[in-house]
Amino acid sequence: MSRETETPAVPVTDVPMTVDRGRFADAVTPWEETTWRAAALEWAERGLARYGLAETGPREARIRPWSILVRFRTGADARDAVWFKASAPAAGFEAALGSALAEWVPEHVMTPLAVDAEHGWSLLPDGGPLFRNVLDAGDAGPKDWLAAVGQYARMQRALTPYADRMTALGVPSARTSHLPGIFDRLVEENPTLAPEARRSLRARRPRLLDWCAELDALGIPDSLDHCDLHDGQVLAPAPGRFTFFDWGDAGVAHPFASLLVPARDVRERYGPEAVAGVREAYLEPWSDLGAPLPELRRAATLAVRLAAIGRAVSWGRLFPGTPAGDCHEASAYWVEELFAEPDLL
Repeated sequence: MSRETETPAVPVTDVPMTVDRGRFADAVTPWEETTWRAAALEWAERGLARYGLAETGPREARIRPWSILVRFRTGADARDAVWFKASAPAAGFEAALGSALAEWVPEHVMTPLAVDAEHGWSLLPDGGPLFRNVLDAGDAGPKDWLAAVGQYARMQRALTPYADRMTALGVPSARTSHLPGIFDRLVEENPTLAPEARRSLRARRPRLLDWCAELDALGIPDSLDHCDLHDGQVLAPAPGRFTFFDWGDAGVAHPFASLLVPARDVRERYGPEAVAGVREAYLEPWSDLGAPLPELRRAATLAVRLAAIGRAVSWGRLFPGTPAGDCHEASAYWVEELFAEPDLL
């Protein structure tokens, strides 16, 4: 593959930079385009200047098929940093969504320093340590996960009046009534699904329709679904306080779908017996809707199962031209996970 990256990574500045491509050396992104790279870095530099921030060390670029991140050091401490993020076009709504969330629910999210919604660019402050790192260090435990999902649920409650405004910003709709059509596209368009698997998925579609009808009938209002709320997508700036970030996989959906990923995280870290506590902590902020607790639990079970569709969709939000074989396989995994047994919750 011919790549412009054989030239120096940052020809427009004297600031040293390291570039991390992880296992995605063949990703095709705008980073390879000198003009785009120059414009993006200059935009970020102007943002730093507006806040009187001077760079104090080398830049670190992280290139992935779905986003480009650049870390700008702005002080002696490792936490003194500002982050530039460019999302893939299919997740380009993330910049505008991040700005809106900072207005609607500022206590739960990061406030961007600058946003270019047209380009899908954001300039973000450092928000503190990752929840994952705090957990790994032994400075937090299962009770902190309960607090995190409870805070997240309260944020979703606050966002229910903004569901239509979020879709107007370009946030994809994964509302329950839309899921059968999304499922059909996923099954028919994924090139990695074997014919037998495709036939099996089609045959099980009536179960999906029944689940969607039952969940819709329970009447929980739609909200923002992060769709990938693992412990690396949550910041822990202070004990008992959490900040939610990285909205590139998000959709407007049944809010309880957000439980899928944290429930899996908790099960992996603490065992299956810890999952029910996460569900109960999450559902508590929804208890004033008038639905009995058994109905809320049933809604959680259904929404978490149906959340596999949102996870399948998110693997398609790549920069155009990037080889997508691995991502097609990941998407196929989640489509088939929709009918996995037993229920997670």
